[in-house]
Order: sequence, then C-alpha cells, then structure tokens
Amino acid sequence: MIDVAVYYLDYKPADFYDSFLKSNYPHKFENGDPFTVWGKSGTEIAFDIAKKDIGEYRNRLSESGLKLHRSPEYWAGWSLAYYQWSSNKTFSEINRAADINKIINLYNPYHEMDIRQFCDKMDSLAEKKIDNYNRGY
Repeated sequence: MIDVAVYYLDYKPADFYDSFLKSNYPHKFENGDPFTVWGKSGTEIAFDIAKKDIGEYRNRLSESGLKLHRSPEYWAGWSLAYYQWSSNKTFSEINRAADINKIINLYNPYHEMDIRQFCDKMDSLAEKKIDNYNRGY
C-alpha cells in the first residue's frame, strides 16, 4: 500500500500515511473487517485513499500495470500491518511511538530479520515514548 502510494501515486510516505490514518481503513483493519483485511489488496487501498484524498488518481496507471518490488516502503507497510495485529494497538497509537518515516528507516537491518525482532523494536520504541512522557520530555 505505501509502496504503491510512493512509487505510483507520487505521495511522500508521511503524507500518504496521514491520509491513511484519517480514512476509515485503520478502524476496519483494527476490527478485523473481512472485506478489508482479506478482500482488498494494498494496491486497491492505496488507490482508494488517493481517490478520496485528491479526487482522482495522480497518474492513470492501471493496477495491472503495477510492478511491485520489495522496497523499504513495501516492507514498512507489511511490517506495520503485522505489528498492528500482533500488538493489538491502533495505528494511531503506533504512529505516536514511531511515525512512518521512522518505520521506513528501520528497513535496514530489520528487513533481513525475523518479523518478531521488528515487533520487539516497536515495543521498545513505544515504551521509550511512554517513559519520556512520564519524565516530562
């Protein structure tokens, strides 16, 4: 989803993720809506958000013309979705601990690791954020 938004719809990761957070998709994912979780691809969601965000697609590529690759943005979207499900945190809670740019920057070295190590890192970022809040930082 993020990969498509960045490489085919000309979004900056943070701008697209902000649009995602403002859409109804986080709620649908968090609540396990089967039409969303199993019935839509990341590509379809990216195009849907872009259409609602700007009224039309930024370019006219058909979805069949997309060549997806395992970019840092693709990895970030996949890892973020996995972490949301495994942690039972909302996307907004996760975003407060680490915004999308920070998650993309975790690509190296975490894309080579077991996904659980990424989850552990995200948990530590969330705990650090809470500790800093409690200390008044």
